[in-house]
Amino acid sequence: MSDARSRDGTGRDEAGHDEPRRDEPIMSRLDWAAFALIVFVALLEGWLFFGPGRERGSRAEEPARGSSADTVAAMSLAEAMGGGDPTGYARALEPRAFEFPADHGAHPDFRTEWWYVTSNLEGPGGRRFGVHFTIFRSALAPPVTSGAAGPDAWATNDVYMGHFAVADAASGTFTESERFTRGAAGLAGTASSPDAGRFRVWMDDWAMESLTAPTPGADGVFPLRLSARDPDRGTAIDLVVTPEKPVVLQGDAGLSQKGAEPGNASYYYSFTRLRTDGTIVTGGDTVAVAGRSWMDREWSTSALDASQEGWDWFALQLDDGRDLMVYRLRGLDGSTDPLSKGVLVAPDGSSTPVTSDDFALEVLETWESPIDGATYPSTWRVRVPSADLDLRVRPLLRDQEMDVTVRYWEGAVEVLPAEPASTTATRGDAGAREPIGRGYVELTGYAGARPPGG
Repeated sequence: MSDARSRDGTGRDEAGHDEPRRDEPIMSRLDWAAFALIVFVALLEGWLFFGPGRERGSRAEEPARGSSADTVAAMSLAEAMGGGDPTGYARALEPRAFEFPADHGAHPDFRTEWWYVTSNLEGPGGRRFGVHFTIFRSALAPPVTSGAAGPDAWATNDVYMGHFAVADAASGTFTESERFTRGAAGLAGTASSPDAGRFRVWMDDWAMESLTAPTPGADGVFPLRLSARDPDRGTAIDLVVTPEKPVVLQGDAGLSQKGAEPGNASYYYSFTRLRTDGTIVTGGDTVAVAGRSWMDREWSTSALDASQEGWDWFALQLDDGRDLMVYRLRGLDGSTDPLSKGVLVAPDGSSTPVTSDDFALEVLETWESPIDGATYPSTWRVRVPSADLDLRVRPLLRDQEMDVTVRYWEGAVEVLPAEPASTTATRGDAGAREPIGRGYVELTGYAGARPPGG
């Protein structure tokens, strides 16, 4: 089963928690190459190796926090913030020509990659939902040393991890799930060539798959169906997404440099606005929904430098047709790394790079996790003066923390004008102003491991 929490709109867990712990190591999700190390430890402990797939279960079913496996995983994460040993893996060193539909599929020469979708949706009566669905692939060893899979159908060099969450504004609840599956025996994998008949990345019954045979071009795998469910928690999605704008190559023609060292980068492209229709199951209700989604594709072998702690990532879809992505890479000393950047996408799909000098983030409010007292930013002012953007970004729910193997905050947000709409309004009137957009925010590096016994 999956591990999930039910929370009210203020972020308080209905079940309550022990006193906050502040002695856990701080860990970042930014360099998801670290996930390979977590999975390797998990394999040694047997909670993947002896079963076809794994979802996070009850606390009693999980390896004990504070065990040797947990300690090794935490140490590996800290070490992997610099990317770990890249020997034997390909690295993102220079811009490359993208090939579609092949690049929608896996890149086994690289250590890790992910398929990431977030959605802001509405049901009848304007009922608001946020959905986060990501599938990660991580290699256990470089392809040059792993050898052929051999006759054993269970043998694999890849492990897949999935994250799936639903935020329901009406009930004030947020439910997350995590799943691990080996990339063998048909349990998880990718298919993207025309010969495959359709594009598909899947983990058991969690999948992103095209409805028709893929065709040349970045949008050749759409419409794309997204499906995931957690029957133990009563959550599910069945959505179809279709691009409203062309693909955006992030950074330098798709090369997104995140660390000063050559190769501390990823290949990264986005579909910043996708029409979305389908159904959500939450709280026992099946709800027809419609709205918009954002899709990111990224693959890498190493990204973060040792001096970097995490990132604050914003993907905002504005009502005037523009889309804004910016991320702030945070140094261990709290400084903003000059490699922080973003992109502004016009209504016609044309894009303009945003450098670290072009935007500013100001934290207006914070939120404290009930798990261990970790403090996250919660409301922001986002400014891009060159684009005449001065925005206030606030969460749909304050508690949208992903309480998974590596904790982070990933949540739906609303976008409002930063300044009052009239000269008589005050800063305190922000809640009364009408939103001018929606989006998602991701915050990594603020929280530690789940507390022992928590």
